[in-house]
Amino acid sequence: MRLMIINGPNINMLGIREKNIYGNVSYLDLLDKINIWAKELGVDVNCFQSNHEGEIIDFIQKAYFDKYDGIIINPAGYTHTSIAILDALKSVNLPVIEVHISDIYSREEFRKKSFIKEACLTSIIGHGIEGYHMALELMQKELKERKK
Repeated sequence: MRLMIINGPNINMLGIREKNIYGNVSYLDLLDKINIWAKELGVDVNCFQSNHEGEIIDFIQKAYFDKYDGIIINPAGYTHTSIAILDALKSVNLPVIEVHISDIYSREEFRKKSFIKEACLTSIIGHGIEGYHMALELMQKELKERKK
């Protein structure tokens, strides 16, 4: 099972930015955790982060052309603004799970709208970095069900 994990703008600043919201865990620590969780689950992951919308779209399309089984995405600020990322997710016809470290629904009004969720099986919101672990487990379960 191969999964693409895509992180959007400013996720590379974890542990530096707004620690009261995002905590002290760095982006490199997050990647280490994801790799540990993936190994425990027997899942192959490719993690990618970009501050650029077009690069994120390119990786969504890469997941399709390189025959990944699913996508876990934290589109970060693009959650609330990017129809282009939504369209890219819809176009690849892969299962997608949306992850947010913070609870976007308890923050500013503009963060309460996710354009991305329309293309997703589910959204995991407000569980910190543990949300990625939850997403890996859910995606593994979903893909096993689809193979039956």
